[in-house]
Parts: sequence; structure tokens; C-alpha cells
Amino acid sequence: MTPLLGRTLILLSLLAASSGAVVAFAAASRPRLLEWARRFAFGYAALIIAANVVMVAALVGHDFSVSYVARVGSRSTPLWVTIVSLWSSLEGSILFWGMVLGLFIGGATFATRRRHEEYMPYAIGTWLAVAAFFSFLIAGPAQPFNTVVNPPADGPGPNPLLQNHILMAVHPPFLYFGFVGMTIPFGFASAALMLRRLGDDFLQPLRTSLLVAWTFLSVAIVLGGWWAYEVLGWGGYWAWDPVENASFLPWLVATAALHSAIVVERKGTLKGWTLTLVMSSFLLVILGTFMTRSGVFNSVHSFTQSEIGPTILGFLAVALLWSVALLAGNMDRIEGEAVRIEGASREGMFLINNLLFVLFTLTVLIGTVFPLLVEAVQDRQISVGRPYFDKMAVPIGAALLFLMGIGPALPWGRATRQQVERALLPPLLTAGAVLVLGALLGATNPWTLLTLFFGGYAIHVTMREMLLPVAKRVRGGDSPGRAFVEAQLVRGRRRFGSYIVHGSVILIMAAIAVSSTMKVSAEQQLRQGETMAIGDYTLRFFGAETRQEPHRLATIAHIGVYRGEKLIRNMQPRMNQYLTQREPIGTPDVYTRFRGDLYLSVMNIDPRAQTVGLHAIINPMVGWIWIATGTLALGAIVLLIPRRKSAAGESVALEASSHPSPRTRSREPLPGDAG
Repeated sequence: MTPLLGRTLILLSLLAASSGAVVAFAAASRPRLLEWARRFAFGYAALIIAANVVMVAALVGHDFSVSYVARVGSRSTPLWVTIVSLWSSLEGSILFWGMVLGLFIGGATFATRRRHEEYMPYAIGTWLAVAAFFSFLIAGPAQPFNTVVNPPADGPGPNPLLQNHILMAVHPPFLYFGFVGMTIPFGFASAALMLRRLGDDFLQPLRTSLLVAWTFLSVAIVLGGWWAYEVLGWGGYWAWDPVENASFLPWLVATAALHSAIVVERKGTLKGWTLTLVMSSFLLVILGTFMTRSGVFNSVHSFTQSEIGPTILGFLAVALLWSVALLAGNMDRIEGEAVRIEGASREGMFLINNLLFVLFTLTVLIGTVFPLLVEAVQDRQISVGRPYFDKMAVPIGAALLFLMGIGPALPWGRATRQQVERALLPPLLTAGAVLVLGALLGATNPWTLLTLFFGGYAIHVTMREMLLPVAKRVRGGDSPGRAFVEAQLVRGRRRFGSYIVHGSVILIMAAIAVSSTMKVSAEQQLRQGETMAIGDYTLRFFGAETRQEPHRLATIAHIGVYRGEKLIRNMQPRMNQYLTQREPIGTPDVYTRFRGDLYLSVMNIDPRAQTVGLHAIINPMVGWIWIATGTLALGAIVLLIPRRKSAAGESVALEASSHPSPRTRSREPLPGDAG
């Protein structure tokens, strides 16, 4: 009964999406059909969500007559593991993708009701065409609701790596919301190109939808690094793994698009370039989906080889042709009047920023795809490892950090020499102070020192620009508290949110530079009662025990962490043995402090002999990556809060007094005004 119900819901969702796409495109010439297109969009969302609910019920109820439950279900796994099994394997992940797509399409359709009537037939048609493909993928190659004729009494459970940390309940959903969310701006961009017009009013939903997806993807990338850090035991969080790169590529292009959209709003130029970046973000999402679901890459993040991979590759080809045709046929008509961009100006820095992001994207893309091309053409395997990526990415990243300081400091339009000097020279003092402080704390790597210098420069500019409206109101007679509330939370939320995001990114980049080059590690074989030293810590091995848990056997090392004679922490790195896994999976234990982490992982452990091989690492500033990601998400939420129209006039006055622009409008300061 459950398999039949699931298959029926999937087929109905395919019917709703495909019919709705046809009706939506027809509504471009017959506006009365637009309301029916919206109904089809809501219908698709309801049906695909219902199919996911049916699958979750089957997983929780251990209905092994459903093929996907028989593949990943188990009576011994905890409830949270059973639920997250929905996205733990290939077929279920595509089903979950469909549900997230339904949520986005339903939400975007509802949010744009009775608005943008000219654009929406094309946007909804594009969304539902994408939805029709994924419903076909679920109904055809994936088929999670196949019937098992002779159901087993129990199943193997999901991949042990996915059971080993609670972050697997959080990281994949954020990643899916980031990936799938790119469909919405893709539809808006397609609509603008088909209508051959990108009006100021329509730029807002395009930018907002892109920001929503970008925020989810930003958090997802860091959560993935945190999962790797907490689970894999090697002490790092980013290894330039091909599947890690698959999520990083659309993030880079989407970041460039968000900055480019600000130039469109402020100066009325770069419209075609912005739409190109938006559509490229979606195409890179589909490429990343192919990478993770085709089996062409060997990675702990990827799924096994299946028929889904070639089908996604075919869809990528169609989406690429669609995008190229729209851009080639309509780019010149959508751009409008050319606007001169001065080099020493904020918009000039935006343009250089965009070019660097594109260069970064091409660098990562070439390093990721090149081994596949060599294997396809020459039938030999090569690998492009971390040295290539670090050599290419570190200078580009440093240049982007430098621009994060230069860009917001400059005014819009042509700047005089005095304006440039007044804007760019004072932050050098802060940059130099941060550089000296880093050197005193032990930083010796040239790139780390350069990153700290640029980071200090950028944080000075960020704080100055963030507090400038507050200072103006204080000089006007407001109390500091009232000035902050009025200038930042009431009248300038978008500007305030953008600087929170920028400050968070600066902190993340500084923490990555420091933690990557200043870590200290030590390894030692210990018997019960023996100690080892690392940094200012002394580690004592108290002993090992074996503990039976419902879904695994855990062998735990008990380590006392001392500073001097004082016991400050008990840590328990472990090895977890799963029934379906021949080799045990190590789980490190992490002690996080203000300056850095003490990271302990087990190389080997013998509870009978009471011995352990311990790998200890001191990772400076790693915890700040996770903290800054939280503030980044907070800043993005502030950016997404709808603005108060009544406050727009005054906020423009604040912005105009700070950085006059030849194209100032009656609006709230833009997120990209932060650079």
C-alpha cells in the first residue's frame, strides 16, 4: 500500500509540474491562465511534500516493503538517524530535493502573488519545468518507492559516517536549501531575459531570492567543514575535495552576482552581466549535483554510481543551451544605456571584485574537472591535489579580502585625490597593528601575515562605515542608544546587515589563515597512566573501555587534560564499530577555547592491553569560523527583513551625505553599499 501511494504522489507531482509549466508559459499571452499556473505550482508543492511525508512515515514505521526503507532503514538506529535517512542515500536525496524545490516554488509563487504580472508567467514556467525534471528523475531512474516483494525483517541502516554526528541532521538540509534555492533566481533571470527587460522593481525579488539561497549555501559549506572536523579525525575542515568544490563553485558565482546586482540598482548598468552570473550559479548547482550523484568522483561526500548521473548530465546540457540561447538573444536589449565606471570608485571595485570571483571559480573548476577530462581523453588517471588549489586560491582570496577594505571606503562615482587619501590612508594604522599583533603571537607564514594585514584594513573600514550613521545622529543630538536603533535597526537595516556579513567573512578568512598555518600536532603511543605534552597541555591516559550502544560498539579512551597540575578537562575520543562497516570509524573529541581548539583523535586503541595511539592537535582560531558563520547568517537575516518605506527618505540622506552618488534614489542603503 505504501509503495503504491508514494508512486502515485510522485506521478501526480510530475503531471502537476509539466502541465503547470505549459499553462504558465501560455499565460504570457493569455493572462487569465496565470492564476491556474499558480494553482499548479501550489499543487506540485503539496504533492511532493506529501510524498516525502509518506517516506518518512515508512522509515519511522520500518516498512521494509518500500525499497528505499529496505536499503537504508534499521530497527536499531536512533529515531533521529531514522529520520535523516531520508537524505542519506541517492534515491531518498533526490526525493528530498523535490520537496525542497516544492517549498521554494510554493513560497516564491505565494510571495509574488498579484505582483510582477508581466514576468511571472515566465518565472513560474521555468520553475515548474525544473520541477518536472526532478519529478521525472524520482519516478524514473531513482524510484525510491519500488515494492519489495519479500520484505526483510530488518535493514542495514544508513552509511555509518552519516550516523556518527548530529550535524548530519543539519548540514544536508542547509545544503539542499542552498542548492535548490538557486532555482528561484534562475527563473526570475529567465523571465527578465524572455521579457527583455530587468526593471528596478523586479530586481528586488531576483536579489532577495538569490540572497536566501546564498545564505543557506554559505552556512551549509561551513557546517560541512565542521562535520568533517568533528567526524573524520584528520584535524582539518577543508581538503579541496571535488564534492566540497561542487558546493563552493555556485557560492563563488552567487557572491559575485549579489555584488553585481548592487551596481545595477545604484548605476543602472551590468544588467546582462548580473543575469549571466545568476544563471551560471544554477548551472553550477546542476554540475555539482552531477558530481555527487554520478559516481565519477571518489569521495566520502558522494553517492555511488547510478543511472541518475547521466540523466542529470542531460538536464545540465539542456539548461546550458537554454541559458546560452536566452543570453545570446537578449543580452544587448536588456542592458540599456551604457554607464561609465570609474576605476577609483566603489563601482570600479565592484567590477574588479566580480572579475576576481570569476577567476576564482574558473581556478577551482579547472582543478576539479581536469582529471576527468584527462581520463576521458587519454584513459589515464591523474589527481589535482591541495598544492594546486592553495597555490592558486590563496592569492585570489587575499586580493578579495583587500578589496573588501578598499571598496566600501571609496565613494560612488568619480573621486578626487583628497577623497581617496582621506578614505584609504587611516585604515593602514589598524592594518599595521593587526599585523604586528599576529607576528607577536607567532604568525610567520607570509600569506598569513598578509591576510591579517588586509583583514585589519577591511575590519577598520567595515566598522567605520557601520558606525558612521550612528555618529551622525549622535552629533545631531540623539543618545548613542537611540542613534544606534534608529540608524541601524529602523532606517538602515540593509546597510547594517551587509556590514555584519562583511565583518563575519573577514573573521572567517583570518581564522582560516591562522588555523591553516599555525597548528601544532603530536602523536604518541600511551599506556594506562602515561602522559604526553603538547603546547601548554599535559595529556594523561586514564584508560579505555568498550561500550555497547543500540546501533554500534564504541571503544572509548579517557584522557585527562592538565595545565600544570590542574585537571581542566576530561576528553573521550573514540572508535565506533558499526555492523555494516568492516573498519571502525574514529570520532575525535574537541576542547574549544577562545584562542583555539585542543583536538584529540585515536589512531589505535586496545581496551585489553589498556593502550592507545593518540593524535593531538592544537588548532588556533578554528572556533571563530563557526562563530562567524552564525553572525553571517544573522546579518543575512537582517538584510532580508522587509524595509520600512517611511524610513527610506532619511536613510538615503544618511547614505548620500556619506558617499554622494550621481544616481542616488529614494531608497534604503543597499547591502552592497558595504562593498
